[in-house]
Amino acid sequence: MQIKKIVWPTDFSENAAQALPYVTSLAQQYQAEIHILYVLKEYVAFGAAYGDTDPEEDFKRMREWERETAEKRLDELCEKHLQSCPLYIRHIEVGDPAQKILDLIHKEGADLVVMASRGQESHFDFGSVAERVIRCTDVPVLTVPA
Repeated sequence: MQIKKIVWPTDFSENAAQALPYVTSLAQQYQAEIHILYVLKEYVAFGAAYGDTDPEEDFKRMREWERETAEKRLDELCEKHLQSCPLYIRHIEVGDPAQKILDLIHKEGADLVVMASRGQESHFDFGSVAERVIRCTDVPVLTVPA
């Protein structure tokens, strides 16, 4: 068995962090790339602006703040936990978490997905995400209990 690319989706929860030792161990053992994925919430356009603000501009500022925050958290995570791994690549996407995981598996030609069986602190229910990923891919998925 060869493992060259590992996808690790995270929602920055403690449950998602439980998968990290497996990710780093497998990456070291196989000299594999780690593709870390964080998925931002998909917001629908929201109502009227308060005062003189433009709702579209407010939305863009909110999305940019969210992306910057996610990038900082991924930087911290990589610096603190992944320095011993040969290669890690960060991905930030917007949309349905399960679909974005499946898209990344396909796009990168991943050999393995390592993820928590469920999240806790996130905007999505990792349990249903893990179940969808398992059902919709032919790539092995290692789920780590919370």
